Amino acid sequence: MGADLIHVIEQIGREKGIEREVLIEAVGAAIISASRKALGSSLDLQIDFDDRLGRFQLYSVKKVVENVTNSKLEISLEEAAKVNREARLGDEVKILIPMEAQGFGRIAAQTAKQVIIQRVMEAERDSLYQNYKNREGELISGIVHRVSKGSVIIDLGKAEALLPAREQLPQEELRPGDRVRAYILEVRKTTKGSQIVLSRTHPGFLIRLFELEVPEIYEGIVQIKAAAREPGERAKVAVLSKDPNVDPVGACVGYRGSRVQAVVKELQGERIDIIPWKEGPADFVRSALAPAEVDKVTVDPDSRILKVIVADDQLSLAIGRRGVNARLAAKLVGWKVDIRSKSELAQEAARMLQPGPGIAEAIMVEETPMAEAAVVAESPLLTHLPGVGLKTAVRLADAGFDTVAKIAASSLEELSAVKGIGAKTAERLITAAQEALLSGDRP
Repeated sequence: MGADLIHVIEQIGREKGIEREVLIEAVGAAIISASRKALGSSLDLQIDFDDRLGRFQLYSVKKVVENVTNSKLEISLEEAAKVNREARLGDEVKILIPMEAQGFGRIAAQTAKQVIIQRVMEAERDSLYQNYKNREGELISGIVHRVSKGSVIIDLGKAEALLPAREQLPQEELRPGDRVRAYILEVRKTTKGSQIVLSRTHPGFLIRLFELEVPEIYEGIVQIKAAAREPGERAKVAVLSKDPNVDPVGACVGYRGSRVQAVVKELQGERIDIIPWKEGPADFVRSALAPAEVDKVTVDPDSRILKVIVADDQLSLAIGRRGVNARLAAKLVGWKVDIRSKSELAQEAARMLQPGPGIAEAIMVEETPMAEAAVVAESPLLTHLPGVGLKTAVRLADAGFDTVAKIAASSLEELSAVKGIGAKTAERLITAAQEALLSGDRP
C-alpha cells in the first residue's frame, strides 16, 4: 500500500504541479479520516510519513496511567514499557496500528478518496492563486473564451481570467478565439476559487508594452518615471535616461517611429506623447503640457496647485480637446493644474475693477487710481504670486512694488510698511518673489 500511495502522490504532483509535501499532508489527513470511520472516532490517532521507507504509519496515542479507565485513550505503565522502556506515568506513547488491521472498508475508502480530492483541489487553488498573485503588474497573453454581459473571459491555459467592460479599450470588440494581451490588475480569492482580473486601460499596461518594444527600458538604461492615459484617446509617458549618451525620447520613439507605433497599434490607435521627465513640479508641468509652450508657472505647495500662464495662442493647445491634455498633465505630475492665458488674467482683473453692487467695497479700490490698477491688470505677475490677490496687488503697486523683481529686492521693513501687510506676509512675499525669479519668471 505504501509504494502505491507514493506512486500516486508523485504522479499527481507532476500532473498538477503541487509540492510533494502538500500532497503527503493531504493523504495523511485522508488516512486519519478513513481510520476513524473504521476504528472509531474516540481514538486519538496520529499519522506519520516515513520518508526513508516511503510509507505512512498510523499510531494510536495513549496516556500512561496507574489505573486504566479508558483503554482507547489510556495504557498502563507495564504495557507502555513494552512499547517504550523509558515510558513514565503521565507520558504519552504511540502504539503502531498495522495497515492490515485498519479495516478499510468501502465507506472508509470512499472517505479517503473524497478527502484526497478535496485537499488536492484546495492545493491547486492555492498554487494557482500564489502563482498569479506574484505576477500582478505583469503582461499576460490569452485567448478569448467567451463574452458575457460585456465582460470577456480569457483562457490563460491553466486558468481563466476576467477582463471587465470597464478595463477594455473604448470601441474594442473582442470575439471568441481572438488572442489578446492584457495587464494583470488584481488576483483575489473568492468562494469559487481565485479570480484573475485583467486590464487594457491601466497605465501599467502601457508601461509594460514599452518594456517589450524598447530594449533600453528592459535593460534599465531608460526609465519610465510616470504614465497617464485617457484610454483609447491619448496618453503621456515621462522618460529619463541614466546614460547621458542615450536620448530617452528617441529610444522610445524608435527609428521612424517604429517602436511607439507598435504600442499605438496594440492600443487601438491611442495617441502617445513621450516627454522628458523633470525633477521639479514647475519644470515637469512645462514638459507635460507639450506641445503647448508655457510662459510662467507658479507653485503653491500647500494646496499642491500649479498656476500656469500661457500665451493666448497656446491656450487651446495646452488644454487640449475636451481638456484631455490638461488632465493628462495633471495626472502625470500629480498636482492640480490651473491654466490661464495672459488676456484672461487681464480681463478678469479689469472686470473685478469695474464698479458694481458690492464689488467696489469687496476689493476696496475706490481710492486706487485707475492708472495704477491698469498696471496691475496688464502685468498679472503680482497676482500670480501665492497669497497675492487683486486687493494686495493694488496696495503693493500703490507703494511702488509693482513688479516681482522689486518685491524680491525689498527689505522686510520696507514691505511691512505697506498698508495691510504684516511682517509674516512680507517675509512670505519676498521668498515667493525670489523663488519666482530663480524659476525663470521675468520681473
